[in-house]
Amino acid sequence: MSKPKNVLGRLERVDLKDAWDNEALDFTPWLASEDNLPILGDTLHMDLELEGQERSVGIFRADILCKNTDDGSWVLIENQLERTNHKHLGQILTYAAGLHAVTICWIAERFAEEHRATMDWLNEISDEKFQFFGLEIELWKIGDSAVAPKFNIVSRPNDWRRSVSIEPTSDLSPTKKMQQRFWEQLKDQLEHAKSSVRSRKPLPQHWMDFSLGRTGIHLQAWLNSMEKKIGVALILNIPNAKEAFSTLEDDKESIEEKLGLGALEWHELPERKSSKIQLAWNADPTKESKWPEQVERMRKTLESFDKTFRPMVKSL
Repeated sequence: MSKPKNVLGRLERVDLKDAWDNEALDFTPWLASEDNLPILGDTLHMDLELEGQERSVGIFRADILCKNTDDGSWVLIENQLERTNHKHLGQILTYAAGLHAVTICWIAERFAEEHRATMDWLNEISDEKFQFFGLEIELWKIGDSAVAPKFNIVSRPNDWRRSVSIEPTSDLSPTKKMQQRFWEQLKDQLEHAKSSVRSRKPLPQHWMDFSLGRTGIHLQAWLNSMEKKIGVALILNIPNAKEAFSTLEDDKESIEEKLGLGALEWHELPERKSSKIQLAWNADPTKESKWPEQVERMRKTLESFDKTFRPMVKSL
């Protein structure tokens, strides 16, 4: 007799101390590892690159310091395997003052209501240079399964308020409005397809950048209305960009074979600090009737670039 399909397991809450005896010795190294930091990054919708553990900021030592590879900004993580307290609140305020522009993530087993309210207030009074996230961490399992972590955001920045105050659209030119609508369609398709490429906020500009998990290296989708072209590029903007470009170019045939998209354009750009590798195709971005097919092609090209280049850039 076949097993009924509607027989499901039951989630069981696990005490944090069953997994980590000590915050500094156990939890912080676990979270900072290459396997686990992306779990937090997915919750925050950021690609996080570890800069170090126990880094000094003023008179305190931050648990984890990262870079948001989307824009190179600092992300500071403060951990507590217990209920939030005033001491840690004072520390995150010191960190904000010391770093001047930063995203601060305060992770705890449980947020006291007064601390959650304070984080909300900090987001209300701060400009776009500062973001404050409060997160509670839980552990769950089903039967004898491995224990799985879950981050719950209890306080976050008010992105909508900031976007409407910083980016008014009433004065945009027709071209800028067209560009923003195109990126809105790309964002919608990336989310609908549950793409491996994380969608970004659509802006009224001719390009949209996508993180590859490494500060100074990213993917860029772009439109050129004058030349009637659309494309996707890998941008190398690190101190050793020319050396990194040469390393990739030495493997040119293998890279183009892995991508399966045909020949790429390899631009070292000797007069600039950066270099780029791109694929471009003829298309008129002003013809909105053609956008569905162009957006789909751009999504698939971004996914191919991401799959091929993401593991490579970590070693450049």
